[in-house]
Amino acid sequence: MTIPRVFVTRILPEKGMQLIHQVCEAEVWPDELPPPYEILLEKARGAACLVSLLTDRIDAGLMDAAGGTLKVISQMAVGYDNIDVVAATARGIPVGNTPGVLTEATADFAFTLLMAAARRVVEGERSVMAGAWKTWGPTLLMGYDVHGATLGLVGFGRIGQAMARRAGGLGMRILYHDLAADPGPAQQLGAQSRSLEGLLAESDFVSLHVPLTPETQYLIGERQLRKMKPSAILINTSRGPVVDPLALYDALRQRTIAAAALDVTDPEPIQLDDPLLSLENCLIVPHIASSNHATRTRMATMTADNLSAGLRGERLPNCVNPEVYR
Repeated sequence: MTIPRVFVTRILPEKGMQLIHQVCEAEVWPDELPPPYEILLEKARGAACLVSLLTDRIDAGLMDAAGGTLKVISQMAVGYDNIDVVAATARGIPVGNTPGVLTEATADFAFTLLMAAARRVVEGERSVMAGAWKTWGPTLLMGYDVHGATLGLVGFGRIGQAMARRAGGLGMRILYHDLAADPGPAQQLGAQSRSLEGLLAESDFVSLHVPLTPETQYLIGERQLRKMKPSAILINTSRGPVVDPLALYDALRQRTIAAAALDVTDPEPIQLDDPLLSLENCLIVPHIASSNHATRTRMATMTADNLSAGLRGERLPNCVNPEVYR
């Protein structure tokens, strides 16, 4: 029996790699940076499966280059806007992702960013390292209250609701904007629905939890930032292009809003000459919201499970285009 050949675009956590090697002949891209598109084209030819990340462009041309052997695309991520799902469906190729598993880790990290920006933790650490800490001072690095403040959640899916649960423990008032949200969880969590403009105007903290779609690209731009309080803080752990970076830079520089804390940027990774990096009131980390041992290991095993099911011709445990089975 022919062993299926699979191309894996990055080294995954160990348990996931072990499961993949058990069911196929896997070629793994060894570098930290993603393979160039030309390499992806070459490696896709004759492959039974592609294991991808958000940084890999999986389009119709790539699928055609793979030919009729491509049975499944398994992505180690919740999002999949890097994959042409319509093209995959048209070719009868199921696409797998890893939903649900990173909800708590991402909410934990979003709240970490919220707290760090509110209390100016990174600015304080930089001050110490630079030798600028001379004495205790009554106005030194004054931050903003979290307890009792208003948290606005743009997007009220799994992660938005997990944020609301955490906010409830701090006595925060919770607002949300999500036209597709089930009102049941919101009622249980004491969250109140608002228009986007209403949420921005009332919130002390605005945390973004929406997928990247044509409708959400640059959802937060100059006009939206001007709706926010001068003391407000923006947190983004969703996708970088949900926020217009030039508008954010202007808002932070002019103190239209107080601060921002970003796990994701546009472009990603952020370039070293990006003006956002020159601002003390902008905290940026390298897309690590789901990066803990348990979460990333579970994501890798889910990726392997999708791959295995696809190779066997079975329905994927987590399939973003279930219509492919009709």
